[in-house]
Amino acid sequence: MDIHTVLVLSAELADPDLKLLAQLPPETNIAVGNSVEAFEQLAADATVILSWSLAGQLLRDVFALCPKARWVHSRSAGLETVMFPELVASPVPLTNGRGVFSQSLGEFALGAILYFAKDFRRMNRNQEAGRWEPFDIVEIAGQTVGIVGYGDIGRAVATRVRAMDMRVLAVKRHGPSPGHADPLVHRTFLPAGLMEMLAESDYVVVAAPQTEETRGMIGERELQAMKPGAVVINLGRGPVIDEAALVRALAERRIKGAALDVFDTEPLPDGHAFYKMENVLLSPHCADHTPDWTERGMRFFLAQFERFSQGKPLENVVDKGQGY
Repeated sequence: MDIHTVLVLSAELADPDLKLLAQLPPETNIAVGNSVEAFEQLAADATVILSWSLAGQLLRDVFALCPKARWVHSRSAGLETVMFPELVASPVPLTNGRGVFSQSLGEFALGAILYFAKDFRRMNRNQEAGRWEPFDIVEIAGQTVGIVGYGDIGRAVATRVRAMDMRVLAVKRHGPSPGHADPLVHRTFLPAGLMEMLAESDYVVVAAPQTEETRGMIGERELQAMKPGAVVINLGRGPVIDEAALVRALAERRIKGAALDVFDTEPLPDGHAFYKMENVLLSPHCADHTPDWTERGMRFFLAQFERFSQGKPLENVVDKGQGY
């Protein structure tokens, strides 16, 4: 078996999940750091780079020091801070955490749907005011969920809402292969059919990755196409939705509401309009933060490393040309 050198980019050097790296083969050389200097001694022989909780410029600088790199892995499913030109142009495979955290995000989407359908905010407000005020709620069975970006997260959402007897529509780059229709989806649209899907949807779940193609994918025109009672749920990346256009649509009550886990700027700046909007459910980018979410991310890397060291195909290989 080859002896590998693994460089781990971590913001916190005392991160408890890093202890799991002890499960790598004993002959593995490991360097953990949050600066270029931390990796200079081993970089020349590094074969694996793990972007654990740091990426961006540091990852780019470290990659430049690693002529023998044969694999880069990102804990995150999002790749906007990982896809720098040198890595994209290189033959080095890039993998990510796609699918590792999708189940929790699917649950968040279902929770957001129920939150607006049953008007839980109104219930809380009345309870706090000591007010007994019966009101009508919405039954979600038979309503339509439109999913923008039908990957692992989209399928996790579809699985859960179908169990509630909801109708599922989906937009994805490629339609289903002949004879391989997804049993969870009533109808799949190509990107050109996005407006048609939005007009039919009671809930719009945005789960698309951030790429040049998807930036601003949901803008003024798309929001105008939605039903007045529609709710937008963003689980992908903030810039996929034109944030200013969404603020206007919510403030003018052109749509019913929004449940947001991701934003253009994070943390969300003080005084942002979303904080005070009654028709917004705001999650500080933690909808997938179960008590063991980072441990699961590390265990996925360890399983990937075993495949890598045995010469087996890696999972979650990113199409660097497409950006996801």
